[in-house]
Amino acid sequence: DMELLGVTGVEDKLQLDVRQTLESLHNGGIKIWMLTGDKLETATCIAKSSKLIRRNDDIYIIQQVATREECLQELNIFKRKIGACLVITGDALQICLSFYEKDLMESIIESPSVVVCRCSPTQKAIVVDLLKKYRNRKVRVCAIGDGGNDVSMIQSAYVGIGIVGKKGKQASLAAAFSINQFSYLTRLLFVHGRDSYKRFLLVDYGTVYTMFPVCSPVLDQDVPADIALLYPELYKELAKGRIYQGSVIMYVGLILFDADFIHVVSITFTALILTELLMVALAVRIIVFFETKISIELTSE
Repeated sequence: DMELLGVTGVEDKLQLDVRQTLESLHNGGIKIWMLTGDKLETATCIAKSSKLIRRNDDIYIIQQVATREECLQELNIFKRKIGACLVITGDALQICLSFYEKDLMESIIESPSVVVCRCSPTQKAIVVDLLKKYRNRKVRVCAIGDGGNDVSMIQSAYVGIGIVGKKGKQASLAAAFSINQFSYLTRLLFVHGRDSYKRFLLVDYGTVYTMFPVCSPVLDQDVPADIALLYPELYKELAKGRIYQGSVIMYVGLILFDADFIHVVSITFTALILTELLMVALAVRIIVFFETKISIELTSE
């Protein structure tokens, strides 16, 4: 017979443009896992409201697992649900990993979205380590968090991104990158990440392939070591400064340029014309080949 005096509630809104950000990540071919300490109902509701789990996606929930047989049964049922999103509690995940770690990870990695609820900070780091262990070689794991309970997960991933928010700056200080909103993730990945990756490859090409001939003279020897020891007189010419004189090299180069500039231009344009003719010939040959092949197939039909 208690009289209700008042009710308090806490509203935890999604940040701005979370749905659009997750949709962009999906379109970019990025799989998203949500590791949270919230209870199952709250985690599922957030996943649906943020469009992490889409309206038409099938959801399979693994919640109450205690024995090896129950783990095997749940795993077999989930394997038959191709393309289903998985929602699993931290306790059930820990029990399943203790019995069927490899089978479970190979199955849930293929899932479009995974939600792990009631997940402790240690379990978050374990999940990241397992993703790194059972991933494809071309896949990299990125962890994103905004609180102190996400620090271990961020530090375990290949790339850690911390969000500065109401929960403090512990995650952003422990991460490799720090952003103010979750929506900034699209620009960080699709603009800066893409440009940085391509620039790194161009720098790699420029240093390894094109700088190698320039650096190769560092290991050059005009005479073997035993010859240099046998004839000390070879050292005298170094003191006279007659080897590779800059003025002589510039003067000779200028003479050659003035004398053969017309020939160099002629040879360059001739080579360009020959290259264009070769490209036209190859294009015509390819077109004729495909036309002949299509005609033969139509005739045979």
